[in-house]
Amino acid sequence: MCQHTPPCPSAEAADHEAAKVVLCDDVLGFARLCNGVIRFEDTGELLPDGTPIAPHRSGHVRQAAAA
Repeated sequence: MCQHTPPCPSAEAADHEAAKVVLCDDVLGFARLCNGVIRFEDTGELLPDGTPIAPHRSGHVRQAAAA
């Protein structure tokens, strides 16, 4: 259960990537978020139930350029 204030979004939420990082390994290229999601440096993700999410880096680049 998340102890952050405000609470981190759940792994099922559309904004689950906004959860705080609780473990990061730059050598292996992953971070575990407070909600149990594992985020990889190629922007792929692994949800707590084992569901993989394909890398989506190009979307982040477009959003950053539009901002």
